[in-house]
Amino acid sequence: MLGNLPHDNKSVRKIRKLHRRWREARMFANAMASASHPILAQIVPMRRCNLSCTYCNEFDKTSDPVPLPLMLRRIDRLAELGTSIITFSGGEPTLHPDLDALIQRVRSHGSICTLITNGYLLTPDRIRALNRAGLDYLQISIDNVQPDAVSKKSLKVLDRKLEWLAEHAEFDVTINSVLGSDIRRPEDAFEITTRARGLGFTSTVGVLHDGAGQLQPLNSEQRGVYDRIFALGGGLFTFAHLDAFQRNLIQGLQNDWHCSAGGRFLYICEDGLVHYCSQQRGRPGIPLDNYTREDIIRESAAPKSCAPFCTISCVHQTAMLDSFRQRPRETLAGIIERRKERDPSWQPPASVRMLDWMFLQDSKRRDRLGAIVLRLLR
Repeated sequence: MLGNLPHDNKSVRKIRKLHRRWREARMFANAMASASHPILAQIVPMRRCNLSCTYCNEFDKTSDPVPLPLMLRRIDRLAELGTSIITFSGGEPTLHPDLDALIQRVRSHGSICTLITNGYLLTPDRIRALNRAGLDYLQISIDNVQPDAVSKKSLKVLDRKLEWLAEHAEFDVTINSVLGSDIRRPEDAFEITTRARGLGFTSTVGVLHDGAGQLQPLNSEQRGVYDRIFALGGGLFTFAHLDAFQRNLIQGLQNDWHCSAGGRFLYICEDGLVHYCSQQRGRPGIPLDNYTREDIIRESAAPKSCAPFCTISCVHQTAMLDSFRQRPRETLAGIIERRKERDPSWQPPASVRMLDWMFLQDSKRRDRLGAIVLRLLR
């Protein structure tokens, strides 16, 4: 699909992608340099959704959009706290009439802007508007190949939308397939993954959770599908393929990790309250207007009883960055070791070997090069 794009369109995509990589590097460097700011915040501009997936507890059918001035104030407050990535979720955020203005406000602060959507309202014109607004990333979860009573987020319904994204989007697109007890045909996840990759998108696979964000273990058929998806390969740092988290989850095993939600990860509901995540609403339940760096530090350190069987991957990702900051060599070595356990012939790419040499093997060299990198990234 990309090969058929006009030359100017391909050039714009390449330039925007390079700019995103630069800003991602700044985000990573900032995360390594400071533990007192949020890395990622999800914010809800619209609780209402145009779908009614039976497993979802994050929507209603009646809510009005959060007024634009309130949303802009919340985005500004997140920027004041130093938030690196701001994600619009819901409900269905594309129902918000001022979504483009919200995206522009995020970008005006230098933050990375992402959007989680069911994809139903995407058209070529809407995608081009998202380009103009400055969107960095868009994620769609597709639950099945054919719509059923559980979910209408199906490949059959959304495939044309995916083709439009492949043709017009200047932002990066991730397609998430889902495995879990509510999904009738586990093999659909593999078909969705191969279609996404064929269109040039990043793909991930998630495990359905219950209403508290807790694990629903996979059966043998579902685990087999997961293994087939893993065998397709993927980037070393793609979360579904880099860590023991996902492997433990699909076997029903708990993970031993520290959740920094409420600090490094924030979830801001439509009422402007800060929560640990979408599945732990009410904790701590402090208004964002009153949230301080002291709150960030306190909640980052607070133990969470829900952590061992948590499936909320975006919270895991922020924890992985903190693990790099605190134990860089052990974290990188563990990622490489687990990848080699799955594929003994695999060799780390040159970029990872360079990272190891620059920052991990010699502490003096790490400190010198780290200072240079931070200066370059401002």
